[in-house]
Amino acid sequence: MRTQAIVSVLAALALVLASPTPRASHVVHEKRVAPPPQWTRTRRLASNVVLPVRVGLAQRNTDKLEDMLMDIAHPNSANYGKHWSPSRIAATFAPAPESIGTVRGWLEDSGVHSSRIRLSPSRGWIDFNATAQELEELIGAEYHVYTHESGAEHISCDSYSVPKHVQPHIEIITPTLHFDAKVVSSDPPILPGASRNLGQPGVGVTPKTTGRVKGVKAELANCDKMITPDCLRALYNVNYKPIAIHKNSYGIVEYTPQAFLQSDLDMFFTNFSKSLVGTSPTLVSIDGGVVQTQNQSFGFNGESDLDLQYGMALVAPQPVTLYQAGDLPQGASFNNLLDALDKSYCTFEGGDDPNQDGIYPDPLPGGFAGPESCGIVTPANVISTSYASDEADLTPFYATRQCNEYGKLGLMGVTILYSSGDQGVAGNGGRCLNPDGSQTKNGTRFNPLFPAVCPFVTAVGATQVNPNATVNDPESACEQVIFSGGGFSNFFARPKFQEAAVTRFLRDHPPPFTSAQFNTSASRGFPDLSANGANYVIAVDGEFALVFGTSASSPVVGAILTLINDARLAIGKRPIGFINPTIYSDFFNGAFNDITTGGNQGCGTPGFTSAPGWDPVTGLGTPNFPKLLERWLLLP
Repeated sequence: MRTQAIVSVLAALALVLASPTPRASHVVHEKRVAPPPQWTRTRRLASNVVLPVRVGLAQRNTDKLEDMLMDIAHPNSANYGKHWSPSRIAATFAPAPESIGTVRGWLEDSGVHSSRIRLSPSRGWIDFNATAQELEELIGAEYHVYTHESGAEHISCDSYSVPKHVQPHIEIITPTLHFDAKVVSSDPPILPGASRNLGQPGVGVTPKTTGRVKGVKAELANCDKMITPDCLRALYNVNYKPIAIHKNSYGIVEYTPQAFLQSDLDMFFTNFSKSLVGTSPTLVSIDGGVVQTQNQSFGFNGESDLDLQYGMALVAPQPVTLYQAGDLPQGASFNNLLDALDKSYCTFEGGDDPNQDGIYPDPLPGGFAGPESCGIVTPANVISTSYASDEADLTPFYATRQCNEYGKLGLMGVTILYSSGDQGVAGNGGRCLNPDGSQTKNGTRFNPLFPAVCPFVTAVGATQVNPNATVNDPESACEQVIFSGGGFSNFFARPKFQEAAVTRFLRDHPPPFTSAQFNTSASRGFPDLSANGANYVIAVDGEFALVFGTSASSPVVGAILTLINDARLAIGKRPIGFINPTIYSDFFNGAFNDITTGGNQGCGTPGFTSAPGWDPVTGLGTPNFPKLLERWLLLP
């Protein structure tokens, strides 16, 4: 004990001598209570390892982002539909010169010479290289190498601190808590980070299957057993053929190595949408994204086949854009997608981050040799993504920084949809939270998903046609194979547009749970709406299979909103853009099919229960296309 005490005193003295900044002035900026599941701390990081440090500067006006969105997205606003330009967004949210000066001054006073410090061209990041020992002294951290059960290794710390006067000027520092830094080794390979594993089979939200089916027929009488495009049209009263296809756009996101097979598309279209036989989505390759055919199985083809077969069939003849993100060696992260969609994000606060994203050109064998995809395409009017991570895998600063970008896309008039999850109130893999914040399958605290919990995306849950029911009968929350993801965020406050609906649910239908199980403070509730997620017939690897998941619900809702955009564009109006303030408004009351039965069990509980109005199982309900169309056509 005496030896340990002496070592501790010497270590503390060394820190004081190494840094001119008084340690007493530091405050904890980010802290993690437990590593993500399947990761184990294995050893201290060698003190001489050089780390690429990036300091994300605080953006201006993010506290006003919700009000800005309400101004252009609420039906009662005089500015409804007056979307912003990317240049206006970049200027509005750029860090203040004071933030640049304060952070640079702190670094130089701490011994980081000015010649080592680089301000990014967008003035949103400050970069420098530092040894592990130097960085530990600078931010009061202790770095370890963590090993995943797959063998992948990552660098991380459990917390870090900055001077109190500096904290307001910083949003995030990497590499720190985020489990996406690569271990530098003289003997590659460099292994992909957790945030770039989105496309790997079984990672995050992925569709589930009960196996192959034969004798598939597009019969409405069979929709309780097999969902087809005609079943969805009947359920949601969709009878509309696009006419403004050259003005409109619909994007579906996939992450390599997930990929569709053209033969599967043609097999599906031959049975359910003959006019599309031979048609492919319009490929936008992001950072070398490739529609690979080397690996073929449900795990590699199920997601893409599902998303594209239903997305394309429901909006035909509207072309569908496929955003294929990431090359085969590295994959991609949500940030790589956002970089490609918004140049102001790529050059301002995203992209070029070796600790969070795929970095291009990719030096790995077979890697994408071109420059990173930075603002390479105008975002589609509606973008659907059927991927997600556990909110608990991230830190509030990391999640908030990305969430704000979804808000900025909303300001530009883009509708962003994300699946809400397939494990009810549990996270991916059925994991729940323990009191210490760690995740296990026997945890008891509910584990929401990100980005679905971000208030600036529209989260889509899942419903089902009940056994022996028809398309004319009310649906219930999905309780076949999967359970609709839903609940309350542990990070994000309840947005204004949702306040009345969520308060009404909690008052009239109080859940039988306490703050020990879910965040009972005024937090963001999800999902926002739902669509069928059970018994989808898809063609995959040359056979038909039944598929379940909010992976199906999101592209279906995206297709329906794309048709509404078509009708508005055809009469000279703008796309609907960020829809959350609109659909929660009194003007849209009654425009959804209310789901009042079924729950979303998980974490050893029955979960929440569907109820009249909004609920944390199916949101506001499923789309009623004629009613939604009527209301949106009346808006400016």
